[in-house]
This record gives sequence, structure tokens and C-alpha cells, in this order.
Amino acid sequence: MLGKAMVGKLGKIFKGLWSREDGTTAIEFSLLFIPYLTLSLGIIELALMYSAGSLLEGATGSAARLIRTGQVQQAGGDQQQMFRDAVCGFATVLIDCDDVQIEVQQLASFSDVDSMNAQYDEDGNFVPQGFDPGGSNDRVLIRVAYRYTMMTPFIGPLLAGPDNSIQFLSTIVLQTEPYEFAGNV
Repeated sequence: MLGKAMVGKLGKIFKGLWSREDGTTAIEFSLLFIPYLTLSLGIIELALMYSAGSLLEGATGSAARLIRTGQVQQAGGDQQQMFRDAVCGFATVLIDCDDVQIEVQQLASFSDVDSMNAQYDEDGNFVPQGFDPGGSNDRVLIRVAYRYTMMTPFIGPLLAGPDNSIQFLSTIVLQTEPYEFAGNV
């Protein structure tokens, strides 16, 4: 059995520990660290994701100029590879060029865009329907797709779902310039 003196000493020790405040900041920080880290990583992940989407849009617009001006059509050779190289030359930082999918279709009129829906397989992946850049004064539908994989393993499923990725699709509809004229024969 503990003596009264011993109980008094233990009471003073516990009372002293209970009233001390020098560790409260560390305890508060440890409680808030996980939510803070999750929020910070989520913000960074969203910024990277939106940057990749914006980069894909810019790359599609830049490469579409080659079709609009007839450079792809007049180049001969592998037209699709020329267009792919133009897309990949613009989008080198956050986009893996091997995973970029390209679809270019000639349209009879601008109203045909309504019937040209993007095709997806059962897993939700974009399925391109070919590469036909048309000719002079033709209307053309250009689609560039990229499946962006999240970089953080525990934030990705919260933002993108169980497969940890999100599909970006950049679409441009344009009319090519009249690049075939009498002086260019």
C-alpha cells in the first residue's frame, strides 16, 4: 500500500503534468497533419490534372493548324504520324505521347458534328475512328484523347475513381483553308 506521502507526491506529479501546456502545439499539429497533408496533396494533384488537360487543349489547337493550312495533307507520307508529332511536340511535360489517341474525320457539313459522337469501349477508353484530314475547303473534326493517371495513390481514387485515372478529350471542328489554288500547282 502506498503511503499518504507517496500518494501526495504522485498527485503533484500528475497535477503538474496535467497543467503543463508546452506539448499542446505538438499534439494539435499531429491531429491536423493528416487532413492538412491530404488537402495539400489534393490541391497539387488537381493543379497537375488541370494543367495536363490545358496542355492537351493547347497541343490539339497547335497541331490542328497543320490540318487547317493543308500542311498535313500536302506533306505526303504518314500524315497521322506528322500530326501526332505536332501534338507531342507541344505536350511534352505532363502527357505521355505513347498514350495519346488521335481521330480526324472529314465532315460533309458542320451540322454532321451532332452525329459524330466519340466512341468508347466497355472500359471507358476512347476508340478512334480513323484519320482523314480531308482536302482544301473541307470541314474536319479533330479529337485528341489522353487518359491521365493520377500521381498520388491515395488522392487519385478520391478524385478520379477506382482506376486512378481520368479521360481527357480535346475536340476541334474547323474548315481547312483553300490551300489549293492556281499558283500552287
